[in-house]
Amino acid sequence: MYHSRLDSENFQEKFSKELDDFAKLTNNKSKGFRAPTFSLNEKSSWVIDTLEKYDYVYDSSIVPAKTNLYGTPNAPKKPYKITSNSLDSDNPHGKIIEFPLMITKFLGKTIPVGGGFYLRTLPFGTTKKALRSYSQENIPGVFYIHSWELTPEYMPKIKLSTKNNFITYHNLNKVLERMDILLSNFEFTSFERFIQNNS
Repeated sequence: MYHSRLDSENFQEKFSKELDDFAKLTNNKSKGFRAPTFSLNEKSSWVIDTLEKYDYVYDSSIVPAKTNLYGTPNAPKKPYKITSNSLDSDNPHGKIIEFPLMITKFLGKTIPVGGGFYLRTLPFGTTKKALRSYSQENIPGVFYIHSWELTPEYMPKIKLSTKNNFITYHNLNKVLERMDILLSNFEFTSFERFIQNNS
C-alpha cells in the first residue's frame, strides 16, 4: 500500500493485512501482483506462498537481469510457474504464473528495458528493438508504465536526492509521445487476456 520493499524489516507481518485491505478496496478483483521496486528475492520469497493463499493468479516481480536495486539474472525471459522455492526456474507444481520484465542487451550488458525509468532514460530505439526481438521469439515482452508518467503536469516536484530526482523526473515529458508510438506499432494485451488465450 505504501510501496515498501518486500524485503524490508518486519514487512512479512504487515503483508497479509495489506492484502486484506486491498481486497476490500477492489472487491476481491485483484489477481495480479508486482513487488514494489521489484523487491521479490530470496529474502522475500515467502510472498509467493502468501499470494497463493489469497488466490492470486500471476506475478510480475522478477527481472532477469542484475541491477544495484534488484534482479534475478538466471530467471527465464518467458512466463513460467513460480514458487517460493524456485524464483528463477519453472516449477510445474507452481500455482502462480510469473511474467518477468522485458530485458535486452545494451553495451554488452543485460539490462531491464520494460518501461518506466527505462523507457524514459534509454535510447528509444532500444525499447523498440527489444519488443521486436521478443515478438520474433514469440515471447510476451512485459512492459509497465506508471500513471503519473503519463501526466507529468500533475506530478508534484518534491525535493529528492540527486539520484532519486533523476530516477523519478528524468525525461517525464517524453513518455506520452513514446507510448503513443509504441501503441501504434506493437500489439499489447493484459496479463489476464494473455492467460485466457494461452491456458
